[in-house]
Amino acid sequence: MRMTLGAWLHLIRPGDVLVALAGLAVCVQTVLLLWQGGAPDGVVVRAGGKVFAELDLSRRRIVEVPGPLGLTRIEIEPGRARVAADPGPRQYCVRQGWLSRAGAVAICAPNQVSLTLTGRGADYDALNY
Repeated sequence: MRMTLGAWLHLIRPGDVLVALAGLAVCVQTVLLLWQGGAPDGVVVRAGGKVFAELDLSRRRIVEVPGPLGLTRIEIEPGRARVAADPGPRQYCVRQGWLSRAGAVAICAPNQVSLTLTGRGADYDALNY
């Protein structure tokens, strides 16, 4: 036996609507609290698994990092950073675009270069998503 939408609406009581709205409010609040990355204050650039540079995000600069395939170019601007160019074949780290949350990471695996934004509000990193 198949129930129509009208039959289902007839079964809903005002308390059911309040419970559904309360559940939705809890879900929205949880997402806002847990997935809110803090403002970044610095950048850690690694090459070959070792720290290549630790920089702040206060001014514009371009950092060229050597790797096995060639140079990876990282652009830094106030409050954000990105991998602008990489000699890797798939360009995944370049396609990530600007990183602007503490804990965000761009990894250029073929060239063994990574970029991590640091900050106090880094509750989650790329591995926790």
